[in-house]
Amino acid sequence: MVNIPVESIDTLKTAVRGKVIAPHDADYDAARTVWNATIDRRPALIVRCAGTADVIAALAFARENAMLLSIRGGAHNIAGSAVSDDALMIDLSAMKSVRIDPQAKRGYVEPGALLSDFDHEAQAFGLATPLGINSTTGVAGLTLGGGFGWISRKYGVTVDNLVAAEIVTADGKWRRVSVESEPELFWALRGGGGNFGVVTLFEFRLHEVGPMVYGGLVVYPLEQADQVLPKYREFVAASPDEMTVWAVMRLAPPLPFLPAEVHGKPVIALACCYIGAVEDGEKALEAARGFGTPYGEHLGPMPFTAWQKAFDPLLTPGARNYWKSHNFSALTDETFDILTKAVQALPSPHCEIFIGAMAGQTNRIPANATAYANRDSAYTINIHGRWTEATDDEKCTQWAREMFAALTPFALGSVYVNFLTGDEGDRVKAAYGPNYERLADVKRRYDPENVFRSNQNIQPS
Repeated sequence: MVNIPVESIDTLKTAVRGKVIAPHDADYDAARTVWNATIDRRPALIVRCAGTADVIAALAFARENAMLLSIRGGAHNIAGSAVSDDALMIDLSAMKSVRIDPQAKRGYVEPGALLSDFDHEAQAFGLATPLGINSTTGVAGLTLGGGFGWISRKYGVTVDNLVAAEIVTADGKWRRVSVESEPELFWALRGGGGNFGVVTLFEFRLHEVGPMVYGGLVVYPLEQADQVLPKYREFVAASPDEMTVWAVMRLAPPLPFLPAEVHGKPVIALACCYIGAVEDGEKALEAARGFGTPYGEHLGPMPFTAWQKAFDPLLTPGARNYWKSHNFSALTDETFDILTKAVQALPSPHCEIFIGAMAGQTNRIPANATAYANRDSAYTINIHGRWTEATDDEKCTQWAREMFAALTPFALGSVYVNFLTGDEGDRVKAAYGPNYERLADVKRRYDPENVFRSNQNIQPS
């Protein structure tokens, strides 16, 4: 354990506007807890920053005391990179401001904001940007890894909509970066994770979406997979960019529109979001209701903010999680067979598989336009191991790993960096593909000593 003199901590407390939390403080355990309960690490010190000046002070303190750094935004990352043993945690969770300029269609977001915070402000003006599928996710971590959500087929990944950012780099300097100002660092921020500094403000381009959209769920028995999944594949391929349909394979939760006898049975749930004219939604999704004989459906107009929260009950904090993920250019029948068999052998009732349909605008951007390089990925499959008891760790992680291995021959070999677990550092280069060497060069220029390394790390060239 790192021993920091009490007088040094007292000096730090006077230097920041926020709060300094030490291991003996009553709120220490709550402050170090992250979304994934398999992560149980003890930082030496936590600085809950109130603004950019606090970030600069915390960085200086870590440098003076030769401390490892970690950065906490929403603390939702599967690998738990927000917290490291014996480190100084820069906790940005109190920096939650979201300001919307509806005339310029711009959003200015601090790094502690969650998706729900952003949606609350932006949807007051019927505006949105592509940001995730779970409202408790942090804006910062999602964005820095590339980011995608329900409207990505129409408007690209999150970083395609990042206009500028304010960042404190390893040397303690504040910088505003954009295409015009320090463009190489700005390029690296758009998908390169937390490797280059502490972002204190994001500026997003916003689009007219909502406040009402058409969507919901159509739930099919897993026994109909042979007919439902190929028809799903055809439907997605023919869909306009305004249409996003993900397939979720799991045991049926106790949804009110499903008969009680269906609860707990293996299902394919089609999660549908249509952002075209609401009155056109029913016709646009009509075919999705006839892929087989559904257990039930719940489709109709709804607030976009409600749809953004639809999966929150399945992704609450406090459970144990282990993910494996692949990108695909297409989904083969062999892939569907592997997925179906895996759902028939779930090791926990909380485990599930997401088939995230991408393509559309996400595939029209050149791979070297941003650090996020997965522009040939039409689908992302996330194998989501989730359970409650530590005694189930081995069987649940093994289930995810075995399915991952079975899918590997059909995958692209790339991966979305935000879906990498803590034991997958060897896949970082696969996440960035042809962009890795350029990222390593930017890392050398802005963080040559690899100060920011509690992440899916890019080594300085």
